[in-house]
Amino acid sequence: MERLPAQGDAEAVFRDPRMRGVVLAMPLVQLTVFAFALTTDVKNIRTAVVDPDNTPESRELIAEFVSGGYFGAAWTLRDDSRVRELLDKGEARMVLRLPAGFSGDMRSGRAADIQLLADGVLSNDTAIGFNYASQIMSRYNGRLVKERTAAMGITPVPLKMETRAWYNPNLESKYYYVPGLIAAMLLVVGLVLTSLAIVREKEIGTIEQVMVTPIRRIEFIIGKTLPFLLTGYFTMTVMFAIAALVFGIRVHGSILLLYLGAGVFMAGNLGLALLVSVTARTQQQALLTAFFFIVPLVLLSGFIFPIRNMPESVRFITLFNPMRWFLEIMHGVVVKGVGLDVLWRPLLAQATLAMVFLSVAVIRFRKTLG
Repeated sequence: MERLPAQGDAEAVFRDPRMRGVVLAMPLVQLTVFAFALTTDVKNIRTAVVDPDNTPESRELIAEFVSGGYFGAAWTLRDDSRVRELLDKGEARMVLRLPAGFSGDMRSGRAADIQLLADGVLSNDTAIGFNYASQIMSRYNGRLVKERTAAMGITPVPLKMETRAWYNPNLESKYYYVPGLIAAMLLVVGLVLTSLAIVREKEIGTIEQVMVTPIRRIEFIIGKTLPFLLTGYFTMTVMFAIAALVFGIRVHGSILLLYLGAGVFMAGNLGLALLVSVTARTQQQALLTAFFFIVPLVLLSGFIFPIRNMPESVRFITLFNPMRWFLEIMHGVVVKGVGLDVLWRPLLAQATLAMVFLSVAVIRFRKTLG
């Protein structure tokens, strides 16, 4: 009997129009977007300035800080009443605090100490910001001493700057990356395993048994996603146990809020997985499609590259990334210990995305073998 030539995997992939789009078009789109979006530069650090005096001397120092493009004075405050709120919410990454009577100290040549507070969750950016501030102060002090000595005939006392990192005083990177890795693992587990499991039933034909039953679409979806939701919770619990035992990372906030946010995040991931399984006919297609979702979701979440440094158009795209919002919840609860009064916005955004993904999956699902 004549042996027929086997069809190669590559040929099978390129014969499918959908897979040609995934394999050829998606990398080009991702390269174009990521080339503009991904940068390790630290600039335009959102800074709140506490300036009780509001005098020419204080404004001169503030102008010195923002002129280099590294710091952006997003808020100018007269007291410390909003400092904790801005740092807890992540609206300000640093706070420059000038003492009361700053101008009087400057004019009389007395020592005037200023303080720079920082959100230390993203330890690398905080350390770089402190280094920028140190260089600015050194340059400003050099010019100040030169000008005041020539004008007044006395050598003024240079300004001193005290730096302090909140939430992560020692600037240890594990407090940022370990919660982020847990979020990334939940994304992979929820998206890949769920989509592969459903598509596998298509391939081996066991889903036909479900098709002849009077089960409704929503019941089928709940039955297929609930086990993976419970698996995600179990996986997350184990990972947090390892984080506590090995890395000494404790949850400083509400465990209930953490698990609520994780449940909403995983529900959205399961909705995406269902959409992948609806369009894929083979496990190979499902796996490739899932990973083409995972790569941009992780890279545009702020986990590796800060969102605030991305172009405005890309920052808008990140609003539709559930992992971005879950990272805010993770770092807020685990590291900062803040509650629902601070995290309600990312929780609401994440819940909205999850509802959209699940609703589209229910609408697209059909009890056919396709």
